[in-house]
Amino acid sequence: MNILKPHVSLNVSNIDASIAFYEKAFGVSVTKRRPGYAKFDLKEPSLNFSMVEAPRTGVNASHFGIQVASSEDVAAAWTRFKQAGLPTRTEENTSCCYALQDKVWVQDPDGNEWEVFVVKGDTDTMHDEPAKAACCVPQVSENPKKTARDGCCG
Repeated sequence: MNILKPHVSLNVSNIDASIAFYEKAFGVSVTKRRPGYAKFDLKEPSLNFSMVEAPRTGVNASHFGIQVASSEDVAAAWTRFKQAGLPTRTEENTSCCYALQDKVWVQDPDGNEWEVFVVKGDTDTMHDEPAKAACCVPQVSENPKKTARDGCCG
């Protein structure tokens, strides 16, 4: 599996204030900015860092992930997770965080969501189902080729 960089997504109460803070903290400008969403594609440290504007619930982390180079790398991660006995969820050709992606999800014992994903291009939408407010909670799928779309990064 060709790992490109880790991914962290935070829930923030004010996207503009958070962008201003992280631009100062990282010393670089935001890479992608959309309503309620921002992304920093950092070189050093190598990190895909995004923020989603969301009501305060006491939970700041949205999800974590590993960005990989190809859909084949996503499939390899799915195979490894399944062989290890981990329940998985998959999404294929889904719009998430203004990007077309394939991904596989696992959940740690504390409920933290981890995704292995590839970005295949940009999209004009935050996620496939704009009416959904849940972030990155796709339907369970045991088939790595089955598309699961029940919200993403919203």
